[in-house]
Amino acid sequence: MLTRVRDLSDGRTLWQDSPRGRVRHRTKLRSETCDVAVIGAGVSGALIALQLVTAGYDVVVIDRREPISGSTSASTALIQFEIDTPLIELSDKIGPARAARAYRRSYAAVSDLAEIIQRQRLKVQWRKRRALYLAGSRLGSRALRQEAQLRAKNGLPSEFIDRADLQRIYGIDRTGAIISEGAGELNPVQLAASCFATVQRKGGRIYAPFEVTSVVSEAGGVVILTANGGHIAAKKAIFATGYEVVKGVPRTAFEITSSWAIATKPVAVEKFWRGRCLIWEAADPYLYLRTTADNRVVIGGEDSSLKSPSKRADSIPAKAKKLIDSLNALLPGRQFELDYSWAGTFAESDTGLPYIAPVEGMKNCLTTVGCGGNGITFSMVAAQLSVSWVAGNRDPDGSLFRGSKS
Repeated sequence: MLTRVRDLSDGRTLWQDSPRGRVRHRTKLRSETCDVAVIGAGVSGALIALQLVTAGYDVVVIDRREPISGSTSASTALIQFEIDTPLIELSDKIGPARAARAYRRSYAAVSDLAEIIQRQRLKVQWRKRRALYLAGSRLGSRALRQEAQLRAKNGLPSEFIDRADLQRIYGIDRTGAIISEGAGELNPVQLAASCFATVQRKGGRIYAPFEVTSVVSEAGGVVILTANGGHIAAKKAIFATGYEVVKGVPRTAFEITSSWAIATKPVAVEKFWRGRCLIWEAADPYLYLRTTADNRVVIGGEDSSLKSPSKRADSIPAKAKKLIDSLNALLPGRQFELDYSWAGTFAESDTGLPYIAPVEGMKNCLTTVGCGGNGITFSMVAAQLSVSWVAGNRDPDGSLFRGSKS
């Protein structure tokens, strides 16, 4: 039923050593009934379940592994509205009006996530940040200036800064950059765990590890069968299984690829750049970095189409060295030291947008696949669209996330 992709991190990630990162769950399943079954206990499943129980639905979550043991722990968790595909390029791909809507929806999702964290009192090390988008091989300074102007025209808080100001303010030598409001950083494992704790306080149930062997969907609902003989009868089912996607999702909607990340040892506060903003490049592949609550730098990149889990794991030392060297070159005079290194799976779409749509040939089933570097932001979008779908309402932005040919 699911396309078998290794949706796990290779290497020890920083977040796997997080306090408050465990999730209570039920290990015995015979039969369950609910309004909505969420298949997948990562950050997407957590946000979807939280939004659903908050809206008053009875929710059951099931996963074939322990909760939060898939790709969530490999995330670098840069929370930003900016999509991998620049607004100028996205406008060419899907039209200016639709591209602007996608960017505004992404911007709203970050704000909505921050509001949920505050309202639900989730302990996730959330910090509001700005984002610095550096000139690179994909967009030079002239194109970045145009990108900033187009964003501002569409109500997105972005401003171009030239080489002199970039060097003076941030100590970075590039031909220009865009500085944007509306970003943040958090601990992804704590986010998922905190959401699930709230889900359970509101009556939701979490079952793991249980292998889903089949899903029988009919007009009246869905029955989820498991390898141990247990089953869940639900009115609706939502697949939030990361990149182990359900059959029926068009394989042309995205491409599975690999990325690598590191975390430095804690550093003195004075080593950080101004405002500790998120930093990323207008390049392909691009470098991206952030700070953490315990004063580390997390940096990711070196993306490639490598799909072999063993080769990806074997490449961690070489990729980690490239990443730490890139960090030290970008921010000279500091000499950051490596502490953690890991690799993980992610997905890329032609537009940089996620895939969130009903599953073809399966009534009452929805699937979500986050794409590009906005995984958690798009998880928030998926949670909002899921509530609308369960309620039978049409989200005005829903058609934006159904593949590049929508």
